[in-house]
Formats: sequence, C-alpha cells, structure tokens
Amino acid sequence: MTPWVLRLIVANVLMYLVTHGQVLPPQVVNSLVLVPRLVVREPWTPVTYMFLHAGLWHIFLNMLVLYFFGPRLEARIGGRHFLGLYFISGLGGAALSLVMTPAPIIGASAAVFGVVLAYARYWPHDRVYIWGVLPIEARWLAVGMAALELAAPVIGFEPGVAHFAHLGGFAAGFLYVKWMEHASPARRFKQRATGTAEANTRRSEQEALRRWSTINRDGLHEINRMEVDRLLEKVARGGPASLTPDERAALDRFSMR
Repeated sequence: MTPWVLRLIVANVLMYLVTHGQVLPPQVVNSLVLVPRLVVREPWTPVTYMFLHAGLWHIFLNMLVLYFFGPRLEARIGGRHFLGLYFISGLGGAALSLVMTPAPIIGASAAVFGVVLAYARYWPHDRVYIWGVLPIEARWLAVGMAALELAAPVIGFEPGVAHFAHLGGFAAGFLYVKWMEHASPARRFKQRATGTAEANTRRSEQEALRRWSTINRDGLHEINRMEVDRLLEKVARGGPASLTPDERAALDRFSMR
C-alpha cells in the first residue's frame, strides 16, 4: 500500500461512515453532492462528490479497484502525479456530466477509472482476473470498460449509474497521462542533455573550422598541399562531420605547423 492510495481509501471510508452514520445533517450531505444546475451556487461539489457513495457495494467496488491498481501506479509516477491523475480524472467526470446530464452525481468512479486507464497505459499486457476467475489483459479491460460506458446510455444499461462521469474520468486520465509524459523530469532531462550535446558539437566544429582556416598552404609540400585542399573541399561540401577521425587528425596536424 502506497501513501496516497492509503490516504484516499481512508478518506473515502471515513466520509462514507460520516455521511451514512447520520453524523452530519442531511442538508450538509446534500450540499456535497454534484448537482449540475446548482454547481454555480455550490462550486466545491465537483471535488466533494468524489468522496460520497450511495451504498456499501458502491464504495467497496471503487476502493477495491483503487487498492489493486493504485499502489503500483503511484510507485511508478510518484505521489504528486498520482494525486493529480486521481483528481483530474474526477474533475473530468464532473465536467462531462455537467454537459451531458442534469442528474445528481456522487462517487469516486471517475477518478478510479482514470487510475485504471493509466495502469493499462504502463502495463498493457498485465493479466487482471475479474472476480479472481476470468483473466483479461489490462489494455482490454480498459477498452471493455470504455466500450460498456459508451453503450450503456444508448441501450439503457444500469440506469442511475453515472456513465458520463466514467467516460469523463477516462478522457481526463488519458490527457493527464499524455501531459505527464511530455512534461516528465526524465523527458526534460533528455531534452536538455540532447540540446547540450548538440551545442557542444556545434562549438567543437566551429573551433575546428577556425583552426583549419589558419593552415599555411604555401609552406606545405605539394603533396601535403593537395591533401589539405582535398580535405578542405570535403569539409566545404559536407561539414566537419563528413571527415573521418584520421582526416580530422591530419588537418589538426597541418594547422599546428
């Protein structure tokens, strides 16, 4: 169990106990539900809705999926990015729901769907056992979940389930992973290293051209002069990179005379 997965599970379970144990007044609980027509008046609900669940089965499934897929993912991308993925996916689910349906929404499913998608992105061939029996690769699990959510509103499957929130979680999770990979420290380091290497190569070539331009052709034997002319003509056509190491060394020797 990794730190943020544990904290998120604890937060969801505690919120479930508080809201279902009548610790909070019903009006307070209702103010945490994402209701599209009230979102301007209650702008906190796109976040708070992720920590509410309709029943024991609802929270059990979400936390079970988070428990199985979350720790390995958090260990790979780090706690900061994992938390970002979780909340961006949840907000993506809220955003698509606001556009597509007027129904109130609760649950961590959109955030969890983003976690599943990211897991499938990094370990597409991992075998996942549905209910501990049916094996399926992670990539096909994600594809199947997305297909089911796309079809469900059309065929009327599982009415009352926030299918658009699930799809929004998938979409936002995908976009976050792509952004994360583009802006990751490893990628930035590679870009900086590549840029530095290219800059060093350019400086080295410029210095070599300056050295070779000082060669005193008149002081060379005719055979050496012809060789220098041949090499400088080769440089003029293809640049210093077109020379072999022996040819570069020859020009360097002539430039020191």
